[in-house]
Order: sequence, then structure tokens, then C-alpha cells
Amino acid sequence: MTELTLVESLIGGGLIGIAAVILLSVNGKIAGISGIFYHALINFKNQLNSIDERLWRIFFIAGLVLSPFIAVFFNAQLPEKITSSWPVLALAGFFVGLGSRLGSGCTSGHGICGIGRFSQRSIIATCVFMLTAILTVLIIKWL
Repeated sequence: MTELTLVESLIGGGLIGIAAVILLSVNGKIAGISGIFYHALINFKNQLNSIDERLWRIFFIAGLVLSPFIAVFFNAQLPEKITSSWPVLALAGFFVGLGSRLGSGCTSGHGICGIGRFSQRSIIATCVFMLTAILTVLIIKWL
């Protein structure tokens, strides 16, 4: 999974962009995964969060979970195995969740939707995400 997949990447990025524009146009909502997840599953006791409001979020999450199974029908190349242990994956997930709460959003909300709206906060947040990712890769490669 390290080869360049320019066409597939352009198609995938285009689909993500189209989906973000449709969600913003139709629902007036930002396609930030951490916010969608939070309001669908965690913040379900909020009386302002009606069942209709939660339902589209649950379908959105279901689409994310089911998409690898659907991709197999299109002969997509998916990773065959995960080499990290479950505790490492759980710890990484915890830190990603913590970071998205502290940063008031995730890479999809800031990087795709925020930059597309020229949000200064999102541009700064995305730069911080990317610098952190680059430093993490460099540190892991040197260890």
C-alpha cells in the first residue's frame, strides 16, 4: 500500500469533497467525523438532539464502517493485516479522540470542511495536525 495511486486518490478525494458539500448544503452541517460521532453516540441525552438529527449521523457512521466491505466488491486493495497490538490501537484511538476534543474538531472537520470555508482556525489546526504527523513519522523512523 505504498505505491502511488493518483487516480484512485483523486476520485476518493473528490467523493469526500462532494459529500461534504452536500451535507453542508442540505443539512447545514460540517462533515467532521468526531463531531458527528459525538452527537450521534455520546451526546444522545441532549434534548435538542432529536431522533432525526441523530439518525443521519448514525447512517453516516454506518457508511464509514461498511465502506471497506463495499470496497471489496470494486476490487479495492485493502490492508491484509494490522501489525499493531490491540492495546496500542486502543491507546492511539484514545489520543486521537482526546486530540479532536482539545482541538475542537478532527482532520475531516478542519482539514476538509474548514479549509474549504477559509476558516483561519481550521487552517492553523490542520497545519498543527500535519506537523505533528510528520514529526511522529520521523521519530518512529529514527527509533
